[in-house]
Amino acid sequence: MKDLRAWLHDLPLIGILRGITPAEADAALDALEGAGWRVVEVPLNSPDALATLKRMVARAGDRLLIGAGTVLTTDEVAAIADAGAGLMVAPNCSPAVIHAAKARGMWAAPGVATPTEAFAALGAGADALKMFPGESLPPPIVKAWRAVMPTGTLLLPVGGVKPDNIAAYLKAGADGFGIGTSVYRPGMGPGDIAAAASELAARYRDAARILGA
Repeated sequence: MKDLRAWLHDLPLIGILRGITPAEADAALDALEGAGWRVVEVPLNSPDALATLKRMVARAGDRLLIGAGTVLTTDEVAAIADAGAGLMVAPNCSPAVIHAAKARGMWAAPGVATPTEAFAALGAGADALKMFPGESLPPPIVKAWRAVMPTGTLLLPVGGVKPDNIAAYLKAGADGFGIGTSVYRPGMGPGDIAAAASELAARYRDAARILGA
């Protein structure tokens, strides 16, 4: 079984589809996969999120990693595990939620905004750190965290990541990104999603090539 780093190896971008509906699930997933994305998140505050999650898990098979976001309670962990999610993403750091996700065999990426939260999340078994909100954690903060986090810690800024700042975050030490409105907003058609996903993938690859990442 792949670990989370392996899922992110070729293109470390996580598509956050906040607001997506079950009817849009298949086309949106196909658009992202066609652009090379391999990790997709369905936030639980989307309409009928568990139904969307189940549809995506069924469609993705073993080609993609499908996760759930905005997971706040252990009951929600159980629900997403039953729906087939392989990744749990949260906006906050709850050791109980992290433990529950790991107990159900999921990768855990809790949200952290300070080094104290980051170390608490790692101590609870987190597989990656969702640096959130990214607007408040710009590249200089990523660089400072990278200097003190354990070697190999996955740092994934989320929020405010756009084509024009990907290179700065990578240079500072980010491992990848969660990307929401830059790749999907409610009402976007599959063609628009594919175009946005392709542009972001190209900008990431250009930056990685220049930086030798």
